[in-house]
Amino acid sequence: QVQLVESGGGLVQAGGSLRLSCAASGRTFSSYTVGWFRQAPGKEREFVASIAWSGGTTYAADSAKGRFTASRDNARNTVYLQMNSLKPEDTAVYYCAAGRYIQSPVLVVKSDEYDYWGQGTQVTVSS
Repeated sequence: QVQLVESGGGLVQAGGSLRLSCAASGRTFSSYTVGWFRQAPGKEREFVASIAWSGGTTYAADSAKGRFTASRDNARNTVYLQMNSLKPEDTAVYYCAAGRYIQSPVLVVKSDEYDYWGQGTQVTVSS
């Protein structure tokens, strides 16, 4: 059984920072890519950023570039999303997801490519 558990969400003022964590358990993730997605009320789920578990290749949505950074700690089986310069439009539930052998930048943005999902963590940015 694979489990992904997100943490680190909360309420922050515009311009502030948060670091989300995604802790994985149940199997080794050496061949998995971990993606971060978010879903705001009334909107579709969208890709935010991703990182390959092996090699560390990262991708980020245009809305996240320069502000959000995905990183990993293989020893802890944990992936992070550092979010800086937060804006009210970043308010959403953030999910981490894991998928095997996702390498193409075209595929990492597609939620259907991911096999395992966490329960989500709420991020609220006040103006």
